[in-house]
Amino acid sequence: MAVATKTLKLPFLRLNHAKAEEFAHLQAINTELANRVLAVPKKDRRALTTKSFHDVELGSAWINQTIRNANANTKVKQFKCLPLETNNQNWTLHKTGDTYSVSFGIRRGIKKRVPLQVHPVVHQPWLDAVLCGKAKPGSIKLSRSRTGVWYALISVSMEVPDADSRDSWIGVDRGQNIPAVAALPNGGRLEFFKAKRINHLRRVYAKRRKKLQKLGKHRAVKKLEQRERRTITHINHKISKEIVGLAERTGNGIRLEDLSGIRQNSKQRKETKSDNGQNRDYWPFYQLETFCGYKAALSSVPVEKIPAAYSSKTHHTCGHIGLRKGNDFYCPHCDKHEHADGNAARNIGEPWGMFCAIEPSNGSSVMGDSALSYGLDGTAPNLVREVNPEGLA
Repeated sequence: MAVATKTLKLPFLRLNHAKAEEFAHLQAINTELANRVLAVPKKDRRALTTKSFHDVELGSAWINQTIRNANANTKVKQFKCLPLETNNQNWTLHKTGDTYSVSFGIRRGIKKRVPLQVHPVVHQPWLDAVLCGKAKPGSIKLSRSRTGVWYALISVSMEVPDADSRDSWIGVDRGQNIPAVAALPNGGRLEFFKAKRINHLRRVYAKRRKKLQKLGKHRAVKKLEQRERRTITHINHKISKEIVGLAERTGNGIRLEDLSGIRQNSKQRKETKSDNGQNRDYWPFYQLETFCGYKAALSSVPVEKIPAAYSSKTHHTCGHIGLRKGNDFYCPHCDKHEHADGNAARNIGEPWGMFCAIEPSNGSSVMGDSALSYGLDGTAPNLVREVNPEGLA
């Protein structure tokens, strides 16, 4: 069975002002401790233990984890804030009635239990699995948001059933203008997962960063980059959730094109590279693939990848090389126009053979006649439905 790991972000329930101030004070101590570790020469850091910091009031397990975290960040010169973290041996999950709580001892010899705010659908099944022994707890990290809310970030690992074998697959084509297009098998409908905000945000934030950099506002530039990263991550979470949900409802697997090395192997025009909305270096295709992978594993939906060569240039009906311009794909052999990304998604979902460059004038086909369910001259029903995940206008 496969093992799925998830980090639960649980806000503390009705955390009073005194505990919040205590957490902030201990986090400041932890950050100072990490900077003391960085001040030690690299060759001597591996020998550091809790005995080296006997004056710190944190528990030994928390100190050891801070030493490991500081040593792992080899490029950091100084920490501004390092959250408190410890492994699964130093915290315990409890349930009293409908209330979940976590107990841990940050200070030496003092252990406290703090209630958690739990979402009944998202968090409760994982926490119940930890309590009954079906899931293995991992580390816990105490983190404060920008608005001052304290969270417990709990890592949980649980075995999930292996993905079922599927005979049909949903082809998913990833792009820059349209993040994802899904094609249901056997000529089914096309689902367009649009997010117009991505290219717009890239351009707007690039313009703002340029102005701030000229003014020397480096901290503001970093905050803007973090905000942009959070927004793009949220959009990819929404799209991947929709794709996996579609595969689960229809009983199909998910088939993606293998885009490994596309940034290094494909050329870009100078004007394209200067446009942050079209620059392939900022295309978050791998993040979307990763999100689809772990969400599919939790739902027992299989995911596989196929070579991407000529998936966008071959007509899904006859297998001949066509002409693509923007979102339009034209096949001279069939004299038909298709949506370019939709055609690529159908090729990915039902790859009758390896895609290869065959000119229409040769009169030959990439796919054999016997492999086509609707014949060489036929066209699959093109039922198109646009999907715009909520909040991605």
